[in-house]
Amino acid sequence: MTTNKIIFYPDNKVINVQQGTDILEAAIAAGVHINSPCGGKGVCGKCRIKIKHGHEGTTLSETSSLLVETKITGLLTQNELDQGFVLACGTIPLADIEVEIPPSSRLTKEQILTQETKIEHLERIVTKVETEADGKDGKDEKGEKVSIHTPLVRKIFLNISPPTMDDHISDLERVYREINKIADLVDISTSLSNIRLIPKVLRDSNWQVTAIMNRDNDHPTMLSLEAGDTSLRNFGLAIDVGTTTVVVQLVDMNTARVIDTEASYNRQAHYGADVITRIIFSHKKQGLDRLHQGIIDTINDLIMVLMEEHQIQQNEITAAICAGNTTMLHLLLKIDPVHIRIEPYIPAVNFMPSITAAEIGIKINPHGLITCLPHVASYVGADITSGVLAIGIHEADEISMLIDIGTNGEIVIGNKDWLVCCASSAGPAFEGGGIKAGIRAMEGAIQRIEINPLDYMAKYDTIGHVKPIGICGSGLIDTLTELLRVKVIDQSGNINGSLPTKRILETEDGLGFVLVWKEDSGGEEDIVITRSDISNLIFSKGAIYTACVVLAKKIGFEVNDIERVYIAGGFGNYLNINKSIMIGLLPDIDRNRYRFIGNSSLTGANLCLLSDKAMKTAEEIAKKMTYIELSADNSYMNEYTGALFLPHTDMSRFP
Repeated sequence: MTTNKIIFYPDNKVINVQQGTDILEAAIAAGVHINSPCGGKGVCGKCRIKIKHGHEGTTLSETSSLLVETKITGLLTQNELDQGFVLACGTIPLADIEVEIPPSSRLTKEQILTQETKIEHLERIVTKVETEADGKDGKDEKGEKVSIHTPLVRKIFLNISPPTMDDHISDLERVYREINKIADLVDISTSLSNIRLIPKVLRDSNWQVTAIMNRDNDHPTMLSLEAGDTSLRNFGLAIDVGTTTVVVQLVDMNTARVIDTEASYNRQAHYGADVITRIIFSHKKQGLDRLHQGIIDTINDLIMVLMEEHQIQQNEITAAICAGNTTMLHLLLKIDPVHIRIEPYIPAVNFMPSITAAEIGIKINPHGLITCLPHVASYVGADITSGVLAIGIHEADEISMLIDIGTNGEIVIGNKDWLVCCASSAGPAFEGGGIKAGIRAMEGAIQRIEINPLDYMAKYDTIGHVKPIGICGSGLIDTLTELLRVKVIDQSGNINGSLPTKRILETEDGLGFVLVWKEDSGGEEDIVITRSDISNLIFSKGAIYTACVVLAKKIGFEVNDIERVYIAGGFGNYLNINKSIMIGLLPDIDRNRYRFIGNSSLTGANLCLLSDKAMKTAEEIAKKMTYIELSADNSYMNEYTGALFLPHTDMSRFP
């Protein structure tokens, strides 16, 4: 079959692909990262690339029909087409070509939140864990000793007496007897594959071995048996499986000490920016396989970095606990997520069983355990369960609210007596989707901005302090607020075209405002916010605010009754509270009630990795939470209509 060679710049990667393969698929196969929020459906226009040369050095403008077949052109201007720009997802090479990926289309290193939650509740738990790791016991309310430090997998060194004519029980019974003597465990089980190895391991190691055990004392299982004393080297992973980013934390399970944390973007992003797009992609040919392998490869790469940096062997990592939204954990375990997006929105499973690492290809000890925190519903996942655990809402007297802002906004309200939750589809605007100049929180993204009311000049700060190539979520919130503050837009989001500035100009999407001129940017065009962009941002902020208000009203409260509001997640960590309130994204309450809590999903996973009590509490939280489906609630749409204004049609809510 005929193949074509593609060279990708600036990566300088080369790949030969079969004719008929589009450039986006070729880039994925070559390990080249191109922004494609819509998953290659040709509707977002973010995978813009430039065809440089053909095999004879000709430019696209001269012989375009000889080089590529372009199926999608409507999202590009004529000027872009003349310069050789195409969409990677809708372009098929007809010859050998060279491709330039502009800065705005690259997936470069992202600003990923790895900081854990640091609050009083967590500090109490961590203190207990560390105390127990030092050989001391915690105590419950009655003053009785309880085991706080109970890692998901533990190692027990066994110095076994070899068999004699007077002591002739089987090898397996001999191992179990020694475990019972040391750890007081009975009714132990193990796998057939382990039994087959036991005779050789025992004799080759002179009867000195280490049993790798799960922490379930009611159903103890010997996962593996290792030669010699390996008990001092027992590591685990806390993993936050995010839609956009993945964070892996390496923990010494013997001491409860966090050794290091690594993070990267989720490779599934090639197939779509949000969970709905990925669920749809999962039903394409080999779609589920690709999504599953994408997250497995992402995690394995991070594990490899951690192992190399800290000189840890694969077999020494014996456990991992994963938190993430419902769709992400379904894809992690290669479970069909299709019914998550189909009414009545039912996941395949909320409480996932523990499995071995070998079952899904996670590159730790093949016998090591992989456990997922429990979900609540299709759109309230284990990351929220983990967050509630980390914050301690379930133990508090005061009424608290947890808000996780993203493509899917998730909200929890409650205290020690009750918990209710909901989800609201905010859309991809806060992550740059549906915004002409929107990008993820990566190098070159505008994250802070101020506009001078006299000359309308924009002063901005970018991630990495380099020339801007686009605007990320926190920058978009700032932009919307600043445009409103200096009266470039009115409360409906309309741009005032009569202002005396060249920054307001006509675009294909109506009037736009130039934040950065082309010559000052790191790309090849002006960075402009358009009327269409502003509308998308208003829709998104309205969805989050409305969910907060409706959920509170469902349980007989007003948002002013909430005593503490926790903002979770990477995007939330960089929000400006005052500006978020000014545009009506967050309720207008005492600013001192708001608190950023870092990566609470990762924190909860860490707690459950080290404590059986924490894991059981997480399960109780998931069972306790009442989920309210807003899509079937008429009051939601009534409230939502009022929120499509800056900040709201009812200004008394924003005094």
